[in-house]
Amino acid sequence: MNDIGVRDIDVVVVGAGQAGLSAAHHLRRTGFEPDRDFVVLDHAPRPGGAWQFRWPSLTYGKVHGMHALPGMELTDADPARPSAEVIAEYFDRYERTFELRVRRPVQVRAVREGQAGRLLVETSAGSWSARALINATGTWDRPFWPRYPGQETFRGRQLHTAQYAGPEEFAGQRVVVVGGGASGTQHLLEIAPHAAATTWVTRRPPVFREGPFDEEAGRASVALVEERVRRGLPPRSVVSVTGLPLNDAIRRGLADGVLDRRPMFDRITPDGVEWDWESPLLERGRELGGSPRHVDADVILWATGFRAAIDHLAPLRLREPGGGIRVEGTRAVADPRIHLVGYGPSASTIGANRAGRAAVRDIRRLLAGEPLAV
Repeated sequence: MNDIGVRDIDVVVVGAGQAGLSAAHHLRRTGFEPDRDFVVLDHAPRPGGAWQFRWPSLTYGKVHGMHALPGMELTDADPARPSAEVIAEYFDRYERTFELRVRRPVQVRAVREGQAGRLLVETSAGSWSARALINATGTWDRPFWPRYPGQETFRGRQLHTAQYAGPEEFAGQRVVVVGGGASGTQHLLEIAPHAAATTWVTRRPPVFREGPFDEEAGRASVALVEERVRRGLPPRSVVSVTGLPLNDAIRRGLADGVLDRRPMFDRITPDGVEWDWESPLLERGRELGGSPRHVDADVILWATGFRAAIDHLAPLRLREPGGGIRVEGTRAVADPRIHLVGYGPSASTIGANRAGRAAVRDIRRLLAGEPLAV
């Protein structure tokens, strides 16, 4: 903590990705003034949310369902440019256009009960005493690493999607990609031309989706996640229920065998991965110089997703026995001062936009002493 002291504010917004900027926009639009009535804190060094950390080969044309922020369209974007550049520039322009005055880099360390019914938000830039908080921290800071027997014995390299920098680093290597989402398939399709061999492993058979991922499809996907957070369970990602878009690249990957999916292995060995049982799905192991039960590997790439970055909320004890935070709309059921956007059903870009508006609507009622929506 620095020597600035505790500053009073109506609303603290934590995070300046899609969800945080959407919330800040709606605060500004409804009369809240930056720095006087609300503050936006972001731990990243520059605008762009999690997008700024995406690998260079993820071009804008490959992005899975990006929707514009409220009030300003993203137009004339070159699909061949890295999405990290395109979206970071867009977010930067958005912040400046609406004068959102995001403070960065600021690390929010803890949110705890303050005085007189207010929240104490402790950060690397001092503390704020707030009447309400919009948490928009997303998931990028909490990559999920599954644990499997023998993992510590593997002599090769293990990395997560969050550390992926591009396909060239896998030249001549035997790569196992774990994960059935959009990142896993994108990694495989990029790595295959460079690698000596690739193997795709998923817990469940992948589901491929025909047709565009439009606004209607996005809303339907958001609805499928809502029940879990209402019950206080950890949210599944929205992407996990949308299925994989069956585009030309996916069709080629299926046709040439790159997307030849195998069931999840049972253990990791010093030189690869291994299954307990034999199956026709494992026959391709013979082509890679092993048995159907074993695949040699130099690299295991975990494209296994992320979890909500909400550890700073732990002092408020919002978690339910099921492990998640019970949310109604965007409001934490256990504490109406806390709103989670970009969490569970609002984790998609379209969901984040809607959630930002809903959170601000509820917070205005809360601060005015009006009954909250049910």
